[in-house]
Amino acid sequence: MNTESVNNNLLVEELQLGEQLNHCVHSNRRSDFGLMLSMLTDDVLAYSQFKLPKTTHLPLEKTDELLRKEFQLPPKQRLAIESLDEINSLPQAQLVADNLFTDIHLNEALSPSPLAFRDDKKHIDSMVLSNTTLYCQQQYNNKNKTEALENSRLAFNVNAWLKTVQTTIAKALLLAVNA
Repeated sequence: MNTESVNNNLLVEELQLGEQLNHCVHSNRRSDFGLMLSMLTDDVLAYSQFKLPKTTHLPLEKTDELLRKEFQLPPKQRLAIESLDEINSLPQAQLVADNLFTDIHLNEALSPSPLAFRDDKKHIDSMVLSNTTLYCQQQYNNKNKTEALENSRLAFNVNAWLKTVQTTIAKALLLAVNA
């Protein structure tokens, strides 16, 4: 007996039942519905919807530049300026002072300016840092020291800790007796 004939006789998925489950629901035959569901396999991956045909075509490599050319998009907006000399080429302050807001929008559409002055992921602005706790500020300022402390294990005196636990239990019992 080959495996194909055995697999054809096995009830694996609900597609093999056709509309029988639907008829059981509408005719209030709960026991038949439960029996049919219990006969199905527990392995969801055996269901036909998870056995999709494999495609043979290779996906096309689309780079950012090719997509920008295809959809006629402007160049990608830079995250940060490369040198401090570029600050002078950003005229937003003068345009705001002259009340030329439409010119700002037009300049941004034609040649987008960088989003930030720094391209440093670990930099935290001083205004943000000043709004944190003193402990957080100290950790940020001494981050090299804290990295060395995190990598080394701290000493732990187990005997002293156990003695402290014993004394607190004893004091709690004395307080309970006196109360």
